[in-house]
Amino acid sequence: MNGWPVELRSSDVVLRPLRRGDRTAWARLRDVNAAWLAPWEATPPAGSLPPPSFPAMVRELRQQARLGQAMPFVVEHAGRMVGQLTVAGIAWGSLRSGTIGYWVDHRVAGRGITPTAVAMVTDHCFRSAGLHRVEVNIRPENAASLRVVEKLGFRDEGLRRAYLHIDGAWRDHRTFALTAEEVPDGLLSRWLAARGGRATTS
Repeated sequence: MNGWPVELRSSDVVLRPLRRGDRTAWARLRDVNAAWLAPWEATPPAGSLPPPSFPAMVRELRQQARLGQAMPFVVEHAGRMVGQLTVAGIAWGSLRSGTIGYWVDHRVAGRGITPTAVAMVTDHCFRSAGLHRVEVNIRPENAASLRVVEKLGFRDEGLRRAYLHIDGAWRDHRTFALTAEEVPDGLLSRWLAARGGRATTS
């Protein structure tokens, strides 16, 4: 896949490939943020296998990346891991689309880190990877994540009923999307301009 592996940077926000060596920092972050993430986390439906271990998750994501189906990133802020962002479900052919999913440490939420990360990866998908469309699927109750796509100007494409198994049940999601033609000058530059040209800081 074009554009992978890659490291993306805007000021002190960095996206880099997820590695096996991230296990300790990742586990610590997930533990600290367990309650914060639980309402929005995908869960296995009854009768399916439990979530994979961290090494198994990394192996699976790296295999998907080799096949051009995913781009799994760690989100760093000021040199410290603060979350994860994955472009998943990448389809080629006449579609050329992918889905962006993310989570961030509650202790740094609201600082513009997540919109910056999503803007960077959207530009990368369009300019380097060769995708035409990206989407983000969000539970209607997830106000913090809805603010991210609102700030970035993603189009609301409507409600998907019982779309994903989240927190123990099938949950509705709203789908937001952008195509390359909608951000010809780049999403990151538009986002930074909307913030008054300010780079993300702590």
